Amino acid sequence: MLQINDQITIEDWELTEQFIRASGPGGQNVNKVSTAVELRFEAARSPNLPDPVKRRLKRLAGRRWTTDGALILQVDTTRSQARNRALARDRLVELIRKALEKPKPRIPTRPTFGSKKRRLKAKKVRGEVKALRGRVDREE
Repeated sequence: MLQINDQITIEDWELTEQFIRASGPGGQNVNKVSTAVELRFEAARSPNLPDPVKRRLKRLAGRRWTTDGALILQVDTTRSQARNRALARDRLVELIRKALEKPKPRIPTRPTFGSKKRRLKAKKVRGEVKALRGRVDREE
């Protein structure tokens, strides 16, 4: 069981861990031992997460979100299976905590009168510079 905050806990049945062989350095050990962990969290079916949190989690997860609504985290950072397992769980907790934060609504603002004037003046100056770039007539 994973404790996210005071209200939300994730049950063990929602998590599936699969150990796979890690890529990268590790000598002969990398060919023998399955140290990398693939943590699968059935987020869409989770009764513990509210719908808005699930939507934000899906956006945060990106490519790690599957079509059937599962979140897959793959960790092969260390050469220790237990450490990779703990890292995967920590990353999941961190991702869910980030999804719990409600985004602050954007309040649209209007440009000030001065900023409009400055923008138009800059456009005019730039237009004059470009107008002077034309072909030069040789009048003598």
